[in-house]
Amino acid sequence: MTTSNLPEASPLGKPTAYQAEYTPSLLFPIPREQKRIEIGVTGTLPFFGVDIWNAYELSWLNLRGKPQVAIATFTVPADSPNIIESKSFKLYLNSFNQTRIASPEALVDMLRTDLSDGFGATVSVKLTMPDAFSSVAMGELDGLLLDRLDIEVNEYSPNPGLLKANQEDAIVEETFVSHLLKSNCLVTGQPDWGSVQIRYVGPQIDQELLLQYLIGFRNHNEFHEQCVERIFMDIMRQCKPQKLSVYARYTRRGGLDINPWRTNFTTGQRPSNLRNARQ
Repeated sequence: MTTSNLPEASPLGKPTAYQAEYTPSLLFPIPREQKRIEIGVTGTLPFFGVDIWNAYELSWLNLRGKPQVAIATFTVPADSPNIIESKSFKLYLNSFNQTRIASPEALVDMLRTDLSDGFGATVSVKLTMPDAFSSVAMGELDGLLLDRLDIEVNEYSPNPGLLKANQEDAIVEETFVSHLLKSNCLVTGQPDWGSVQIRYVGPQIDQELLLQYLIGFRNHNEFHEQCVERIFMDIMRQCKPQKLSVYARYTRRGGLDINPWRTNFTTGQRPSNLRNARQ
């Protein structure tokens, strides 16, 4: 990773002059590799998945200068070499505000080209136009709510040593959900709020210790995608499930939400993109 690609070189936490006309150079890619090495991921990835981004503040001009709006969904493969720093993503989207574009289809082509170049892999782009806004549904992650547990918490940094599963127990399949996930931006320290769903097949995981572990991210500084991959790897190492899936829905910032999903289940569908109540 070069110095120019380090998170601290991004627009985060810095005064910014907003560009109102198309400027693809605003996108700031950050290689995934360094953080993956930190959690012991090298070579072939032990998971696959996607990062689902939703943009609620996308606008541009048609050829007659009339403003257009849409909700955009971007689906990024987890094996892309880069993430895009979210503020730079927002600045890039804002650069369309005074840009005349022939059609929504032309906009999708521009977005797909620029983002695929930035992430280093093919990015799927979908626009929801105003005439379809009423079809945008909401829903919550399904699973047994860990937050019901009355636990004592004294640790607010992630401690994988808390995670336990009795390897002599029978194999179970369970899905847990917690709304108590909070981490902080890697650069600015601003809070990031999320809900997380954990599905696994394997020896039964201790629920109270799992909840303590998740709450331990409360003072942890890392990007959304990195937190989810850390959770995945910690559970795999400590609890040794046969199969594991970790999906987080983070609340939006600057009109963008990021929802990373990592799994080694070889069957089953990609998780839905239903917007949670807090999103």
